[in-house]
Amino acid sequence: MSGHSKWHNIQAKKGKTDAARAAVFTKIGRELAVAAKGNPNPDTNSKLADVIAKAKAANMPNANIQRSIDKAAGVLGDKDFKELTYEGYGVAGSAVIVKTLTDNVNRTAGDVRAAMSKCGGQMGNAGCVSYMFDNKGVIVIERTVALDEDTMMEYCLEAEAEDYTVEDDVYEVFTTPEGFSAARKYFEGKGVSFLEAEIKMVPQNYITLDSEKYAMFAKMIDKLEELDDVQTVYHNVEIPDEE
Repeated sequence: MSGHSKWHNIQAKKGKTDAARAAVFTKIGRELAVAAKGNPNPDTNSKLADVIAKAKAANMPNANIQRSIDKAAGVLGDKDFKELTYEGYGVAGSAVIVKTLTDNVNRTAGDVRAAMSKCGGQMGNAGCVSYMFDNKGVIVIERTVALDEDTMMEYCLEAEAEDYTVEDDVYEVFTTPEGFSAARKYFEGKGVSFLEAEIKMVPQNYITLDSEKYAMFAKMIDKLEELDDVQTVYHNVEIPDEE
């Protein structure tokens, strides 16, 4: 079977500094708190269960996860957080999608626009690049001797996955957004741990930038990811092996 993701695009994020990792935990903590508000029970709140799986795949400590859930009301207070998506372009027509959680739309829109424009990009209208991506559930699993290709094929069929790919050291399993929770639960029931598990925007095709343009593009992505309101940034640029 064939897929659209690139494991090294995920793998490149794994060597983050402690400070960057803490920032990731903070963002996921906010996502957990938003998902838990109104129903902190992951057994009956599938969205919360999916975010918990994402947190665990990011190696977020269980204590941090539980703290975010327990303090959901306190963390959010009276703030009304909105999930907003911005689309735009980086250098050389590269496509960028920015997912945010914000209590101040004007602030977030301005910050995202500024981060893009300072690095040769520009914010576009809704739908300007999202047609280049597919919304997919993505589960990345380490490839081991015990979990061979035949077993993985059997698991994917039983989990009703849409597709999967085999890389050197991982399997990438793709589901529909609607089928993600059920597939995740299936693999968890088999005792499989995840390197990544979330619903995300997967580019249909990747583009390659020369070193100069890639440096500017990477700077833009860093600026976007540093924004407190930004949860995730998706793009269609191939990350060079040396990165």
